[in-house]
Amino acid sequence: MKKGLLSLAGSGAAFLFPMEVLSMMRKPVGANDRINVGLIGCKGMGFSDLTSMLKNNEVDVVALCDVDESVLKARTVDLGKAHIKKPKWYRDYRKLLENKDIDVVIIGTPDHWHCLQLTDSLQAGKDVYCEKPIANSVEEANIMLNYVGASNRMVQIGQWQRSQPHFVDAIEYVHSGKLGNIRLAKAWAYQGWMKPVPVMPDTLVPEGVDYKMWLGPAPQRAFNPNRFHFNFRWFWDYAGGLMTDWGVHLIDYALYGMKAGTPKSVMALGGKFAYPDDASETPDSLQTVFEYDGFSILWEHATGIDGGNYGRNHGIAFIGNNGTLVLDRNGWEVIPEEEFQGWGKKGIPKMEASAFDKGNASGLDLHTTNFIKAVKGRDASILTAPIKVGYDAALVSHMGNVAFKTGNRIYWDETTNKFKEEVANEFLKANYQNGWKLPML
Repeated sequence: MKKGLLSLAGSGAAFLFPMEVLSMMRKPVGANDRINVGLIGCKGMGFSDLTSMLKNNEVDVVALCDVDESVLKARTVDLGKAHIKKPKWYRDYRKLLENKDIDVVIIGTPDHWHCLQLTDSLQAGKDVYCEKPIANSVEEANIMLNYVGASNRMVQIGQWQRSQPHFVDAIEYVHSGKLGNIRLAKAWAYQGWMKPVPVMPDTLVPEGVDYKMWLGPAPQRAFNPNRFHFNFRWFWDYAGGLMTDWGVHLIDYALYGMKAGTPKSVMALGGKFAYPDDASETPDSLQTVFEYDGFSILWEHATGIDGGNYGRNHGIAFIGNNGTLVLDRNGWEVIPEEEFQGWGKKGIPKMEASAFDKGNASGLDLHTTNFIKAVKGRDASILTAPIKVGYDAALVSHMGNVAFKTGNRIYWDETTNKFKEEVANEFLKANYQNGWKLPML
């Protein structure tokens, strides 16, 4: 069962909560204490985020926005099971943002929409909970960071592991120095549940779908079921594959543990090795090395197999002279270094093997509760995943994809915030189409 839940986590299905139970949890509150929420993008993690927020009695959902009418209908039925009255429906998120009753916006759309919807939400005076990764390009991420920095709104990024207690405890252990000198951090996602995306012909747009709005700033293409809903992740027009889907969660903690910023250089090797003839574009197998002074960070991903490092299909490992700490969504353990205990010094204590279970705390629920607390108190300093956390993880993850696309080792210039290789910098840019314009401060 545990393995099955982890398999579903990538799709948001692991966070589905029985709506009938939600109805028993919710208690009425006064009108002055209510926080009215509008959800943009209702099918996947966006609805999980909303459901989690609704466990806070102050939160009411007053609007749903989706380009697919069938999703709006299904989610309204779901909310009805919790005795929540039908919210207003929108097909165009800009109309939702005109609704003065909405205090908070949840952005659960594909990655290529995040920049426009976040910046427009801020300009409309809304607080925002935005799904990860924050953007589909480094250029967009830079704009979003600047917009939030110039705003007084609360913005939380959906990297909920930042609120999960056992992740926080593990990083405290890493920072304690007990592992000794850490020379390598690994992060990986081996996703056995991911099967080939079958090649399918283009079709007519399904009834009730506003496909033009779904594409938004992405290049114009004929409708294909493979590019719609969940599988958008595997096409460069809309997302960055497993590197940005799972990578922002796990690379985030590698960066956090190592107190690391941008790497000096990046190189990546991989491709479509598992399913070379399926419809997806992003690599199903990838190894990426990020170079820092005194250590490296290694990212690995693979679809169709679960045999990841240390017997875990996902995780982060901090490899030190005294031992290795391995962390995933189930807990963490410390593996002592037993073969050689000196490193030219005497008195390094031998570590004992230990393991720590995650307990029953829901990282997502803690994350949304943290956000609501910040909204009520107008205190961005308490946010566990503010925009900078999302920005740092997205920047490094996108850098890995750029290295893969160039096929070269590429070097980062911190003074210019660009690569030293111009061919690589072309992949940092957003490519807005169909009359949509990149937001500017």
